[in-house]
Amino acid sequence: MSTHLSRRGFMGAAGIAGLTAASLSTLSACGSGAAVSKGGAKASAKLKLPTYVAAQTAPADLAGNAAGLDATYLRYPKALTKSVAKAPGDGSRITALTETFTTPAPPQARNAYWQELNKRLGATFDMTIVVDQGVDAYLTKFNAMMAGGDIPDLVWFPPNQGIQRVPELLDAKFHDLTPYLSGDAVKAYPNLANLPTSAWKTAVVNGKIRGVTVAYGSMGQVYVVNEDFWKPVGGAEFSSAEDFLAKGKELADPKRNKYVLEPAYVNHIGQFGQWFGAPSGWRLEGGKLTHMYETEEYQEAVAFAVKVAKAGLFWPDPNLSTTMEKMSQGSLGAYVQSFPSFLVDAKTYDFPFGVIVPFAAESGAKPRYSMGYGSVGYTAINKKADEKRVKMLLGVMDYLASPFGTEERLFLDNGIEGTHYTRTSKGDVKLTPKGNSEAVTTAMPLAFLAAGPEYIYLPGQPELAGKIHRWQQELLKISQTNPTSGHFSDTSTSKSPSLTTAMSDCLLDIIAGRKPLSAYKEQLRKWRSGGGDKMRAEFEASLAGQ
Repeated sequence: MSTHLSRRGFMGAAGIAGLTAASLSTLSACGSGAAVSKGGAKASAKLKLPTYVAAQTAPADLAGNAAGLDATYLRYPKALTKSVAKAPGDGSRITALTETFTTPAPPQARNAYWQELNKRLGATFDMTIVVDQGVDAYLTKFNAMMAGGDIPDLVWFPPNQGIQRVPELLDAKFHDLTPYLSGDAVKAYPNLANLPTSAWKTAVVNGKIRGVTVAYGSMGQVYVVNEDFWKPVGGAEFSSAEDFLAKGKELADPKRNKYVLEPAYVNHIGQFGQWFGAPSGWRLEGGKLTHMYETEEYQEAVAFAVKVAKAGLFWPDPNLSTTMEKMSQGSLGAYVQSFPSFLVDAKTYDFPFGVIVPFAAESGAKPRYSMGYGSVGYTAINKKADEKRVKMLLGVMDYLASPFGTEERLFLDNGIEGTHYTRTSKGDVKLTPKGNSEAVTTAMPLAFLAAGPEYIYLPGQPELAGKIHRWQQELLKISQTNPTSGHFSDTSTSKSPSLTTAMSDCLLDIIAGRKPLSAYKEQLRKWRSGGGDKMRAEFEASLAGQ
């Protein structure tokens, strides 16, 4: 899930704009009269999250664990289970808004995978798929649909693309799913009950379950490299930040259109911050919180990013939309990716993948690896749906959340045997060209509506799968989590998107040379007075059990 969703928009919240004036006006006039409810933090703390019931599927070759290590399958399991008894749809047309971060899927009329999906769901599943282009494409489409009243049955709410006034919007336009999913009620949808409890926390707003959590791996963003690119300097291993900079300068070759880093500046600052030892979101010491923006480590990372930019390591076009192609060609050396999307990349592209495990930026620094939240937003249901339709739509998302080792997941990931994939002599799944053009490209936007728990399986690449499992173990040794995860702040709910956007915009300006490095301090002051300090107080109270 970097977030140039293009990974860039999703992961780094870069270049995000706020709601348009028109959409805000429409929202205000939607008739709910809703406002950000007071006391939402306390209500959320009292909410009974969906009961977790593990699905019984094939055992992994390399076990996962609750710390975030993903179960890894070196070969496709032979004995699959069936997790959905019958097609969940009622024959009607179902509409959905989602996004993709890879090549757009072929239209439904020319897409055998999509047509088969309709049969298996028992519905005509019409997705509006926004193609990430390194700008705020999803936010723009989302806002237009909300403003125009053309709201699909299912709408993906991403976690950090700048959607504002979310509580009011949810109250006005979308169902409260608490009665359908809280506690044991979720057991009516076994695949949803199999989703990690931690993932559901991000679907809770003001004490209500506002959507089906979109499960995602617990690992955070990762620095992915083309190992061949780094061979001339002995590989992608570094003794310090300055060593990284020196090797990058040696490899950058603008005359040959060869650069070291994709232009997702904010994501790179996040990676540099881990080298300097910056916290994940907040640092908790003695009951007091310090936001990463306020830490010396993060500010050192910003300053280092300026040096990297001045050295010409970033790709010069800040809206580059062909990062993966450039990586495959050896024209780029590294990019930042969410771990789950990294697994998709490893299946899709053919170059020697590697990762940069965070290292000490300087003597005395304590490198850390920031874990993710285990989800990537949630999918809400249009309030116009009656109770029967809500249950049907939840059944559809239950299908889409089928776990690995089930017949449903085999189809969702790979399509139709003989058309989209074949089996090798060892039983591995091998995508055909049609599978790559239809199954992969259609499965990604589906996965942003609902998904099963993360796993690692790379068809025909057991060695790489094993490597990734080992890299995860190395990253977990220095892992850190946001101490406010699972705690609630009303101000964070209402203010974080706009405050984060403003800070990200400032960082983009600094790295691009439009503002001096000194502008950071002024923006930080605005972040604190605009809500950062209030968030801190509310989170501290929540952590203290008040």
